[in-house]
Amino acid sequence: MNRITSTAALTLTAALALGACSGPNGESETSTTTSTANDADVMFAQMMIPHHEQAIEMSELVLENGSGDAEVTSLAEDIMAAQGPEIEQLDTWLEDWGAEPMADEMAGMDHGDGMMSEEDMAALDSASGTEADELFLEQMIVHHEGAVQMAQGEVEDGENADAIALAEQIIEAQNIEITLMQDLLDR
Repeated sequence: MNRITSTAALTLTAALALGACSGPNGESETSTTTSTANDADVMFAQMMIPHHEQAIEMSELVLENGSGDAEVTSLAEDIMAAQGPEIEQLDTWLEDWGAEPMADEMAGMDHGDGMMSEEDMAALDSASGTEADELFLEQMIVHHEGAVQMAQGEVEDGENADAIALAEQIIEAQNIEITLMQDLLDR
């Protein structure tokens, strides 16, 4: 798959994922299936929120410090555009389910699942130009691989149909982005 096709597929997937998370007027939708959730659904939402927040932070850093490469910039912007609304949806579900978000002191810890350590984030923050681009791509591949693993756990163990559908969208979109990032690193 060439870069243009990869970028087009990524853009389409991001648009579909965003559309699935909102109603006809762009407002969050809560279907009747969001009222029931098991422990796996709650854990998925609690863990995916800080995971997505870190991906947005990583994207902001490469936009500030990177080389300005059009493909890296587009990828970072796509990640932010897709994951911001997903965070809002996950927060809404936790509220609907009577569950609390993860405590801030826990959200900042390195949980595995592709989360970057404080040292990783500091390295990305201090990098610039093409070095920042490459570090972002390398770290985001690991980060996305962790998200895919968490989402696969939700698909296997979750009960809530909406949460499972979001997990499936995450798996599809982030696997496409992983391929794109690997292609960008290989060039």
